[in-house]
Amino acid sequence: MTEFEVQGMSCQHCVAAVTRSIQEVDPNAQVSVDLARGRVAVESTQSADALRDAIDEAGYTVVPSSGA
Repeated sequence: MTEFEVQGMSCQHCVAAVTRSIQEVDPNAQVSVDLARGRVAVESTQSADALRDAIDEAGYTVVPSSGA
């Protein structure tokens, strides 16, 4: 499971856009979005970088992890 903090999500349209962008990279990805906390959890065979790029391309900002 890969988790991201994502800025710019404010509604269900945003949730759908992020989910769709991730599933374009991995159609079998399981995506869970916590809109209130701005968190996206993804179960995928793709790398974290590929998933981050997909979120970025959808127009949202992935906040770098402070633990990395």
